[in-house]
Amino acid sequence: MANILVVYYSRGGHTAKISNAIAQKIVAIGNSCDVINLNDTQQPIDWAQYDAVALGACVLYGSYHKSVFEFCRQHHQDLAALPNSFFCVNVVARKPEKRIPENNKYLQKFLALSDWKPQDVKIIAGKVDYPSWNWYDSLAIKLIMKITDGPTDSKAVIDYTDWNDVDVYAEHVARLAQA
Repeated sequence: MANILVVYYSRGGHTAKISNAIAQKIVAIGNSCDVINLNDTQQPIDWAQYDAVALGACVLYGSYHKSVFEFCRQHHQDLAALPNSFFCVNVVARKPEKRIPENNKYLQKFLALSDWKPQDVKIIAGKVDYPSWNWYDSLAIKLIMKITDGPTDSKAVIDYTDWNDVDVYAEHVARLAQA
């Protein structure tokens, strides 16, 4: 049995939902898993108790929140000392070709800017949820969607996440801990 850590940054709650689904699958297949919201890392993480770590973050306006980069700067050695994976959540990944790491500019941006260089990466399609976003976010994302041929209806709530693929990824993370 492995003990796995999932750390995430979520702005609207969808990456949190994905992170918890990953943890639930990891536990369901016989491991233990802790889930930590990156914004709740006031207490130091006892890295020595974990056999693997997955860090996830959502993309908003073409980048990741500065706290994601700060966490990676502070903990890049801790992250690298364990079998590790980074998963990014973005709506552009609704298109299958954008789930390929080399074709996803948001993942490539993370890899270029982060102090931590993950050994494993995953791209997960996110969610469009105009009704829950404030007017500014809604307007900005509509513009991005218009440019990328995505949904622009103000009432649209579309979850592009492939939840079966999230389960497969969770199993993959659990296998990383066994290596």
